[in-house]
Amino acid sequence: QVQLVESGGGLVQAGGSLRLSCAASGRTFSSSAMGWFRQAPGKEREFVAFMNRGGGGTTYGDSVKGRFTISRDNAENTVYLQMNSLKPEDTAVYYCAARTVIWGSTRTRDYDYWGRGTQVTVSS
Repeated sequence: QVQLVESGGGLVQAGGSLRLSCAASGRTFSSSAMGWFRQAPGKEREFVAFMNRGGGGTTYGDSVKGRFTISRDNAENTVYLQMNSLKPEDTAVYYCAARTVIWGSTRTRDYDYWGRGTQVTVSS
């Protein structure tokens, strides 16, 4: 079992930065690939980024490439999402997810555990 709790969301002006954190409990964090997704009102949940188990590889959604960075600290059981050059279209609830295999995925259905999300609002 893995329990995930996101934090770090808030209100920021366009061009600003935020760092999201996802704290995981349970003994399987270090053996899990971790992902970030987001969901804006009236839209489907969208892939943002994932990092493979052990931090061996990352993948980003096209809309965030070059602006967002995913990282993890296995000693702290935490995964981060550094978000720079934020745009109003980045406004959404951001969710952390865990997949208890080596490789991450861009598909929501491939993840075993989800956090409750943290709201990010970017004003223009």
